[in-house]
Amino acid sequence: MTVAYLWVALGGALGTIARFWLAAAMARLTGPTFPWGTLLINVVGSFVIGLFGRLTEHGGLWHVSADIRTFVMVGLCGGFTTFSSFGLQTIELMRSKEILRAGAYVVLSVVLCLSVTWAAMKL
Repeated sequence: MTVAYLWVALGGALGTIARFWLAAAMARLTGPTFPWGTLLINVVGSFVIGLFGRLTEHGGLWHVSADIRTFVMVGLCGGFTTFSSFGLQTIELMRSKEILRAGAYVVLSVVLCLSVTWAAMKL
């Protein structure tokens, strides 16, 4: 096992714990009628991966090791929410002028994920 896997595991564990705590706290605060916790988790995770990714990209303001980027972006954000990766990958496609691919990714992600969730619940 390489060091990168350990960083992902550690970040993932911390991100998952943070997600569990925040979701429970929001449920206690707002009640069960709307998934405010999940929405907040997705927004916060998307903000963190976008900000950290931009600040630490090649030529960015912060110079961090690949292990630290892996810890935060794959481990911590990935354990907290995979929606953050979805947001980052969509923006990266758009920054690369791949607007049609970005749009297709958004539509396919939403339609396919909702469809398979619905189908799985019907099984």
